[in-house]
Amino acid sequence: MALDADYLIDRRRLKRRLSFWRGLGILAVLLAGLAAFGRFSDIGGGDYIARHAVQGLIVEDVRRNRALAGIAEDDNARALIVRIDSPGGTVVGGESLYRSLRAVADRKPVVAVLGGLATSAGYMAAIGADRVVARRSTITGSIGVVMHTTEISGLLDKLGIGAETIRSGPLKAMPSGFEKLTDDGREVLQELIADSHRMFLDLVAERRGLEGAGLARVADGRVLTGRQAMDADLIDAIGGETDAVAWLEAEKGVAAGLPVRDVGEADRFARLLDRAASLGERTIFSERLTLDGLVSVWHAGLR
Repeated sequence: MALDADYLIDRRRLKRRLSFWRGLGILAVLLAGLAAFGRFSDIGGGDYIARHAVQGLIVEDVRRNRALAGIAEDDNARALIVRIDSPGGTVVGGESLYRSLRAVADRKPVVAVLGGLATSAGYMAAIGADRVVARRSTITGSIGVVMHTTEISGLLDKLGIGAETIRSGPLKAMPSGFEKLTDDGREVLQELIADSHRMFLDLVAERRGLEGAGLARVADGRVLTGRQAMDADLIDAIGGETDAVAWLEAEKGVAAGLPVRDVGEADRFARLLDRAASLGERTIFSERLTLDGLVSVWHAGLR
């Protein structure tokens, strides 16, 4: 009888434990469902204004382009606010983001709200919007293109290290860190920079209605405050997101009081990984080396 009693007690304890873990599992599923509902409730949940954040260095981003294309196709998204806080990035990245924003603007109004820094490729992207808003102290402009190269042939000579390059033509693999840049190589690279610069200026001229002296005034790569950019016709208004929403309601017929929802943001874990990775890219040297292709980026230490 004692054995039977112990057996029954053990069975009851096991059932209680199983009930506890089963209940905990059900609770976890419910919480996950609520979290998913909260995350994806923007889809099909009535009209809203989409908000998309662009931060850090701008490069070609297929996921971002896909997210913006989704906003363009979403009939519930009545407008898009793109918040830009970026020193720039690759020319291709800036051009790609510009084109994606223009594609959205073909379907619905787009406003760019510039944060503390929106320069170079960041400004290139901003002019893809129908309206550009910035704070008085926003640093913007820096309309230009740059290519960095590091040449260490002198250091190699001192270390007694020789480097030889076998190439198909005199301009192949120019610039190279293992030899001095030739006059012909420098000329070709300057032409490359100039052509990309002309592309950038053409976009500014088209989108901002600038030409002649007005365009030349901002074509030398200088940075400007928001107030200076306003005077130079590079932005449309001084303000922030509230002003962007007010303009959409007053000028574009967007219904008053619509919620503003983040769309296309990386999840929290991905953002943490990005921030951790960026800790290793804080020096000028590493920023120069981690961007492939031509660069349209502003950094105070690079000027």
